[in-house]
Amino acid sequence: MDASSAYQESLPTSSDALLAQLEAWGVSYTLHRHVPLRTVEEAKAVEASIGAPGETAFRLKNLYLRDRKKRNYLVTLEQDREIDLKALGAQLGAGGLSFGSADRLMEFLGIRPGAVSPLAMITGANTGVSFYMDAAARAADRIYMHPLVNDRTIGMTPEDLQRVFEQIGVAVQWLDLD
Repeated sequence: MDASSAYQESLPTSSDALLAQLEAWGVSYTLHRHVPLRTVEEAKAVEASIGAPGETAFRLKNLYLRDRKKRNYLVTLEQDREIDLKALGAQLGAGGLSFGSADRLMEFLGIRPGAVSPLAMITGANTGVSFYMDAAARAADRIYMHPLVNDRTIGMTPEDLQRVFEQIGVAVQWLDLD
């Protein structure tokens, strides 16, 4: 199975259910449908058609990581930010960071590779995943992310994303990386 909406019913929370929940919470978002995107490079190819002229957009890359103590982390960064895992581990107070497996990604975040997103914390909040986000996101007009599948992108304001985190019980830990 891939990470597209064709297989969303096999996820703990489907993309459709997530979008319905956002609407029930009164969270405003824009929805864009596109070909499945698996990498930042593929995402950049469709970005020109997503977003409003003149807006400051925060486009992400997401890292699902584990440390040597088997603690799980979701780290959301600006898509072009270079990151050194050893330095990041020092900043998080986590030694021996490595990428989590596809099986653990499903177990702890309820998604497949290619659809990693801050919105996966809807599952991660209940499985002990710690969430860190690039502090630069707070200055954006809109943050663009996958709604648990990789053939859809939603955009919302940082304030609306914070409301989502409050609804699901996630305390964002902001990373000052500049």
